[in-house]
Amino acid sequence: MSKSRRRSKITIACGCCLAINPALCAAEPSPERSIVSNSHFLQYGVAIVSENVASAGDVCPSGAAVPCIIGSGFGATIRVGYRTRGPWYLGGAYEFSHHDSSNLLRLAILQQARGEARFYLDQGTRLTPYFSSAAGAMIYGNEWGLESGGPLLGLGSGVEYQAGDSAVIGLAINWRGLLFGKWKDSAGQARADRYLGLGLGHLIALEFILEVRDPLPRW
Repeated sequence: MSKSRRRSKITIACGCCLAINPALCAAEPSPERSIVSNSHFLQYGVAIVSENVASAGDVCPSGAAVPCIIGSGFGATIRVGYRTRGPWYLGGAYEFSHHDSSNLLRLAILQQARGEARFYLDQGTRLTPYFSSAAGAMIYGNEWGLESGGPLLGLGSGVEYQAGDSAVIGLAINWRGLLFGKWKDSAGQARADRYLGLGLGHLIALEFILEVRDPLPRW
């Protein structure tokens, strides 16, 4: 076959492709769809969380006559944030979890309101690890009430998998430092009675995360 005939066939094939689906012709074939883009997103979702007490610290002083008032718990988190065109996610979260209080509280609830940031390490594949940090406030009490509260800080890491065009699932582990204000429980035991009337507790949180990305207009 002559070169001129080959060129004619290639030209006809390209013309047909453009007429049927221009986007298909312009795209380069790829075995795996990359999450890298020039888009930015509103990212929001929920998570199931297990809050495990690494150390109750001065909230449960050693040698006290009454048992510890805060143990490990289980709850949920609601998140919403902005995923930038770069490696950052910035957002907020509200979490509530029910904790074991050794029957000192009827329904012990820990509530947290946090500002959060994530830094994604790689944007080239569907599976993306990240580091995270958080800061905010928390309250702890009976039946959504307030027994004590204070500031919190958090550090963690996780991995996120893009399950579809808009859905992502992930796993994360986070350390949370909670600074409780001093109070007395129903048994008369002083809690968090140290460091100028404050007490530090440490939690390790494990999360299973489901989130959705909604593309934002370009600007």
